[in-house]
Amino acid sequence: MLRKVPEITLFFWVIKILATTVGETAADFLNVNLHLGLTGTSVAIGAVLLSFLTIQLRSHKYIPSIYWVTVVLLSVFGTLITDNLVDNLGVSLEMCTAIFSAGLVATFVGWYASEKTLSIHSIYTTRRELFYWSAILFTFALGTAAGDLAAEGLQLGYGVSVLVFAALIAATTFAHYVLKFNAIAAFWIAYILTRPLGASSGDLLAQPLVAGGLGLGNVVTSSLFLMTILALVSYLSIAQKKPLALQE
Repeated sequence: MLRKVPEITLFFWVIKILATTVGETAADFLNVNLHLGLTGTSVAIGAVLLSFLTIQLRSHKYIPSIYWVTVVLLSVFGTLITDNLVDNLGVSLEMCTAIFSAGLVATFVGWYASEKTLSIHSIYTTRRELFYWSAILFTFALGTAAGDLAAEGLQLGYGVSVLVFAALIAATTFAHYVLKFNAIAAFWIAYILTRPLGASSGDLLAQPLVAGGLGLGNVVTSSLFLMTILALVSYLSIAQKKPLALQE
């Protein structure tokens, strides 16, 4: 198969952060604004996610639209997993953060033991892609729990949480480009941190003023970010003249 994931460019990180923000606000929109409830929203998003994930796995090359729709749906579903545990089952944010951290570590250990690499530049087999999507799901669920824990549990507020996670991403970037920190480790650390950054950003924009947000609401915030994602993915689809084969 040809490589199944995009090149790691500025477009990749911009769309990733936008997708994580949508994951937070869209989950709240479906649950609260449309009154589907956490269970109904989880079932509906889970069914759509399964369909797109199946299409993504059966594809033999990277298709921007399919890939990024899958990422957005995973972002929403990851948020819903955390929300179900916290709101329906009463699991604490601290426990959720610990559980998803352990799950992510276990995924990485299994992935490396099987494939001897965690590089996303080597995603050209179904088994590696399954490890990849499993890791992404854990990062989204973990990011939601960690973002909520920082903003609400530790009472940092949404604005401060955004600054904290942005600073951590900047530090990781500096460590990689200046201090020559391992590229694969730097990628996954940054990937994990973009999730709570997006979650905190979504809450900052959507939550009412009395709750520490800017009061844009879930509808406006979700629509704004979804339209931006659509524009960027459309551009990438048009710009992609031919698929990039894996280069040894």
